[in-house]
Amino acid sequence: MSQAPIPVTVLTGFLGAGKTTLLRHMLEAEHGLRLAVIENEYSATPIDGQLLGDAPVELLTLANGCVCCSIHVELEKALYLLLDKLDSGELAFDRLVIECTGLADPAPVAQTFFADEELCNRYVLDGILTLVDAANAERHLQEAIAQAQVGFADRILLSKTDLVDAAAVEALSQRLARINRRAPIRTVAHGRIELAELLDIRGFNLNADVAPAPSLRPLAPAASKDRIATLVLNAERALDMDRLSAFMEDLLERHGNALLRYKGVLNVAGEERRLVFQGVLRLYGFDWDSEWGEGEARDSVLVFIGDNLPEEEIRAGFAALQD
Repeated sequence: MSQAPIPVTVLTGFLGAGKTTLLRHMLEAEHGLRLAVIENEYSATPIDGQLLGDAPVELLTLANGCVCCSIHVELEKALYLLLDKLDSGELAFDRLVIECTGLADPAPVAQTFFADEELCNRYVLDGILTLVDAANAERHLQEAIAQAQVGFADRILLSKTDLVDAAAVEALSQRLARINRRAPIRTVAHGRIELAELLDIRGFNLNADVAPAPSLRPLAPAASKDRIATLVLNAERALDMDRLSAFMEDLLERHGNALLRYKGVLNVAGEERRLVFQGVLRLYGFDWDSEWGEGEARDSVLVFIGDNLPEEEIRAGFAALQD
C-alpha cells in the first residue's frame, strides 16, 4: 500500500522578518502534528542551540515528536535523509517545514519538488508562506529578492504591524497585493497565528480556485513601479485550444524564467469542463476539472505573477485569441 505524500510548507521572507519566531510557534503549538523542519541556514537564534554544529546534517527530535534537521548541504540530500529515516522507523513525522534563508530565492526550493520523480511521489508542496516585516518593508522591498519572495507566496504574513500605524499597514497591503494578487494577506502577532492559515493551503493543487475574490479587487494606482507584479487576463468568449496552446508556448518560451507563479481556469471551445493549469517558471501542469454549471458565466481567468513582464504585449496577444 503506497504512502500518502508528505505535505511540505516553505517558509520564506527577508532578513529579520520573523521566520524563526513563527517556526518556533509552529513547533510549540498544541496541534498534535509531528512536524519535521529543515533549517538551511546558520542562524544566530536557532530553534535549539543543539541544532547547529560541524556535521553537514544534524537531527534533533524534540519532546513533542517534532524533528529538526539543520543542513549545510543541498536540499535534496536532506529530503532523502528524512525519507530514509522515516522508512526505517528511526523517525516519524506527518509534515515538513522548510525555513529558507532571508536572502534565498524560493524558486529552486519549489522546483525541487517537481524536478525529481521520487521526491515528487513522496512529498507534495502544500504552500509557500512569505513573512513581510511591516516596519522595514519599504527598505526590504527595494531588493528584487524580497519582491520575488512575495511573488511566490501562497500566503503573505505581515509581522511587526504593532510598530507602524494603520495607514502604513494599509498602504503596504495595497503594494503587496499589486505584487501578488493570488495570496491572502494575514497578520502575525509575535509569531502567533492560527495554524489553519499555514497548513493545508493546497497552493500547488490543480483546481479551479484561481484566487480569493478580495485579492482581485481594483487597487489604487502604484506610487512606484515594483519589478514583480500581477497580471490578470480575462476572456468572456470560449477559447480555441490550438490558439491557446500556441499563446502559452510562446509566452513560456520568451518569458518562462520571469513567470514566478501562474494559474488559470479556462473555457475551451467545444468542451464542457474547465481546463485548469498552473506553473512555476517553466514547470507547469494542467488537467480537466469539473463541468461548468448550468447558467454559470464561463469566463476564463489567468493570473500571472512575473518579473518585469511586458504587460501590454501579453494583453494584446491574449486579446487576439478572442478575435
